[in-house]
Amino acid sequence: MAPLLAHSPAPATPVGAASRRPISGSVHSWDLSTGVDGPGTRFVTFLAGCPLSCLYCHNPDTMRMRSGTRVAADDMVAEAAKYTAFIRAAGGGATVSGGEPLLQPVFTGELFHRFKHELGLHTALDTSGFLGARANEAMLRDVDLVLLDIKSWDRETYRKVAGRPLEPTLDFARRLADLGKEVHVRFVLVPGLTDAPDNVEGVAAFAGGLGNVSRVDVLPFHKLGASKWEELGMPFTLHDTPSPSPEQVAAARARFEAHGLYAV
Repeated sequence: MAPLLAHSPAPATPVGAASRRPISGSVHSWDLSTGVDGPGTRFVTFLAGCPLSCLYCHNPDTMRMRSGTRVAADDMVAEAAKYTAFIRAAGGGATVSGGEPLLQPVFTGELFHRFKHELGLHTALDTSGFLGARANEAMLRDVDLVLLDIKSWDRETYRKVAGRPLEPTLDFARRLADLGKEVHVRFVLVPGLTDAPDNVEGVAAFAGGLGNVSRVDVLPFHKLGASKWEELGMPFTLHDTPSPSPEQVAAARARFEAHGLYAV
């Protein structure tokens, strides 16, 4: 991940002009990525702060908003502008991720509006959906794709995994379907936690019934972020959990495909 930009005085953004001050937010970092944060090569802004406490989070350093740096939207847009020709040529766009972008809805909405209308980039929101009610209609008009994490169908398992209830995510998914907004569902397959056949089937049936899910990413659990937990002095409770086998991943994908979904 690239280092953060220094906060520099800049002309007020459209939203900022109304309040007579620039819009800024707590940003952890930014990066250029390919294939994991939406289609093509993308400029990804990682915001700091998240209301969830997922057991397998691979970026626990983004959980607290205070772990970020205050950055003006003007600065983030200026940085993304350096790469727009390359991004367009690579069929990509701009993604706002985290952490949880909807914890900072004004800043997130400002970024999407300017990435889309000033830079002409395809936009993607990477979210758990737990704070979906904070995404107003104006923001969603500027979002081309939502990368939606549905961590479990079983409510007890969801709360164990994320520390929060599932229903707000499902409500947001239904709202996106009503709006006809394109969605990619992400489901992390964790042996002994989320891999129960009925649990996978529940997520698959729900996603298949929405009508706007164009892709499902079945993501094998990994422990690449375990060292970050240790560095932060936080217990990584899944330390002894294995990654799923290729056969387990294939079986999970097959359940999604049985509901007419494209699963990878």
